[in-house]
Amino acid sequence: MTSGATRTHLVWDWNGTLLDDTHAVIRATNAAFAEVELAPITLEQYREMYCIPIPRFYERFLGRLPTEAEWERMDGAFHRYYTEQRVACGLTSGAEELLRQWQRAGHSQSLLSMYGHDELVPVVRGYGIEPWFVRVDGRTGPSGGSKALHMERHFAALAGVDGVSPERAVVIGDAVDDAIAAAHVGARAVLYTGGSHSRGSLEGAGVPVVDTLAEAVALAETFSA
Repeated sequence: MTSGATRTHLVWDWNGTLLDDTHAVIRATNAAFAEVELAPITLEQYREMYCIPIPRFYERFLGRLPTEAEWERMDGAFHRYYTEQRVACGLTSGAEELLRQWQRAGHSQSLLSMYGHDELVPVVRGYGIEPWFVRVDGRTGPSGGSKALHMERHFAALAGVDGVSPERAVVIGDAVDDAIAAAHVGARAVLYTGGSHSRGSLEGAGVPVVDTLAEAVALAETFSA
């Protein structure tokens, strides 16, 4: 483990990273697609085509941006169906032990998700892992956008936590947008292939890409060793 002077803070993503919910997301996406009579897609298609903001992702299949009315219907269907499916999702294999070990070693960690804040907090609490984070933040405001400004607010709120600054932080997530948000505040990022993107898509972000969360944590430690 690294010394206190150079201790790394981890900012974890939730959906597709700590929470193994990708199949629930695919089913919810296909429910959204059904609203505009789009054919269902596979996990492989999703990982190759997924992007932020979400309306741009939908554009790749519609051939145009959804209208405001279509977006509202699709977004509503997605969230309704996802809420039903999420209850069957578990944490990613090994995630609970990694969180426990990181905290017990005297390191800090927080969680930032684009899942709505009011929904996120009780869900995280329900998995019994909330005490291991110095802060849990979800999205506030409309869905479908980028994480960058949320990351900015997250670090502003973390400013009072001893030793936590973007320069000493590593963001662990499953989406290119996680790397973009990390760069926006001056943090590093490691991207995990088990969620929303294919390895090829993630490698385009120009940050390290790993296949397990254990690899992500081990790599994060080396950044400030």
